[in-house]
Amino acid sequence: MKERERFYRKFSQSAGLKKFQVVVEETDLLVLAEKDIKDEIEREVIRQRQIIKEYIQYHPDFYTSFSPVVCESNEEIIKLMCASAMITNTGPMASVAGAIAEIIGKKMLSCTGQIFIENGGDIFVKMDRKFTVGIYAGMSPLSFNIGIVFPGSPYPFGVATSSGTVGYSFSYGKADAVTVVSGSASLSDGAATYFGNLITGESIEKDKIEVELKRFPFIEGLLIIKGKELFVWGKIELTTLS
Repeated sequence: MKERERFYRKFSQSAGLKKFQVVVEETDLLVLAEKDIKDEIEREVIRQRQIIKEYIQYHPDFYTSFSPVVCESNEEIIKLMCASAMITNTGPMASVAGAIAEIIGKKMLSCTGQIFIENGGDIFVKMDRKFTVGIYAGMSPLSFNIGIVFPGSPYPFGVATSSGTVGYSFSYGKADAVTVVSGSASLSDGAATYFGNLITGESIEKDKIEVELKRFPFIEGLLIIKGKELFVWGKIELTTLS
């Protein structure tokens, strides 16, 4: 996000959960959990970031490539990012934020039954209660006027948002927001980048998007915002935000 203070986080409601922030270099996490596990998360973030840094030292294409690369590591996060790149036809770094959220979230499930980890708009969540995620779409009039409602679920899943007009992440497209829901934060992150790259014209080519969706059976829901235009597909329940 270009907004360093990540103002959108003030809309996050804790619903009885502990709410805290974990910052390690560029990684900036908002966490909701049943108890304060900030120290445990911070240690794990440092470890995962170090794994990525060391791998990039000897495999620079992992960092620079905009397309899938061969994985030469047994580290879980490297394999996850390479797999996401292969499945979503993007570079490994397209899913780094989602992968960090996912790896950290899964490891912390031994400490807390419910957890919500947001990393720059990419989310890993396991929540047994209903909750809403507001969609930030830059200067679009729909920005923070709509949200996605999620029911409680016994299984973790991922929600990722990419943008061609907001944030530091590279995109070939011009969408204000592309949000993907799937069973994996890493795959959602890569897929959000992929579909964001498709929005290059003045309007959303809905027929083209629907054809492309057939290649991604893991996607459960997709939302695209460009200006006043809105595209919704799959298991997406929208609500108006006050």
